[in-house]
Amino acid sequence: MKYTRRSFVRSPLLTVPPLFCCAALNAASDKSRCFVYVGAYTRQSSKGIYVYRFYVGTGKLDPLGLAAEAVNPGVLAVHPTQRFVYCVDEGNSFEGKKTGSISAFAIDGGTGRLTLLNRVASGGSGPAHLIVDKTGKHVLVANYGAGSAAVLPLDRAGRLREVSSVVQHHGSSVDKKRQEAPHPHGIFLSPDNRFALVADLGLDEVLVYRFEAANGSLHPVDPPYAKVKPGAGPRHFTFHPKGGFGYVINELQSTVTVFAWDGNRGVLNELQTISTLPKGFVGANTTAEIEIHRSGKFLYGSNRGHNSIALFAIDSATGGLTPVQHVSTQGQAPRSFKIDLTGSYLLAANEQSDNLVVFRIDTTTGRLSPTGQVLEVGTPACVQFAAAD
Repeated sequence: MKYTRRSFVRSPLLTVPPLFCCAALNAASDKSRCFVYVGAYTRQSSKGIYVYRFYVGTGKLDPLGLAAEAVNPGVLAVHPTQRFVYCVDEGNSFEGKKTGSISAFAIDGGTGRLTLLNRVASGGSGPAHLIVDKTGKHVLVANYGAGSAAVLPLDRAGRLREVSSVVQHHGSSVDKKRQEAPHPHGIFLSPDNRFALVADLGLDEVLVYRFEAANGSLHPVDPPYAKVKPGAGPRHFTFHPKGGFGYVINELQSTVTVFAWDGNRGVLNELQTISTLPKGFVGANTTAEIEIHRSGKFLYGSNRGHNSIALFAIDSATGGLTPVQHVSTQGQAPRSFKIDLTGSYLLAANEQSDNLVVFRIDTTTGRLSPTGQVLEVGTPACVQFAAAD
């Protein structure tokens, strides 16, 4: 069965259909396919965003080449309609001002090529992460350098508009080199789209804001944040798909902190903190990405230094984590990874060894095994799936 896009009726606002994605495909058919976009740092040989065709039934990746040129597209986000891609342009200046920028692209559903729609200021220097809200009307961005989070509205053609809201963080934590100031490293939305959570590496806090989708504004809740261990350095966050729990991966101490999530008030309460590293490991390591399997049974996190994906089993009653496996990513510094939406494959992007590696997921145990596919791509920083015609 070939994946097809739905038809959309143009209206004054973007119409977002019910969730659809590669998970809707018949996984037994190697003709079922979607796109994989890889954002690659342009400090060396790469030129921006690369696209691959992904066959859901077999896990095969076919390279289609450069989708679009971009400047250090460290993180990508796909619009809920699957018609647009947004990326942070990691930098500290744009149009002569001390700010980073965000770029918007339209997807060609046949070829996967991207057409630049526009590029606007991100509301602060060093943008590190972004997400599209579930209504498809706003992009939210974490500005690592400026210590701020911002909201940018979208018009009906998918173009970015000027920032509508900025919240500035203040303070520091115990690591004088990495935590001398606030450094928001990721921004994430609650499943109901009511709250925005910002993992601030510099403050050792996950800050929680009430997100007003009607006007694109952010407002602190009470209490306004949850603390992690001093020096932990929270980086990325994910919610359990069945609700009730949230998980943050801490870059500096190589840990995952488990929280109970009160979705009515927007409050996090710590339940557990656990290492991402195997016992006995000696050496430098930082963590990067975190993701939960769509079944809600397994959590994965990436180690840069040990160069592995750590697998944990999730206790459905308590949300607690138990280590299961550490698997080499067959490269160096896995900055990003992504699970396909059937839950059958994991794609790991090794930034420092310039490769993309495909793993098969045992959906009963969560364990990973390499498929043998290793594709070359210079300094990959982010992986995202998108629909194909």
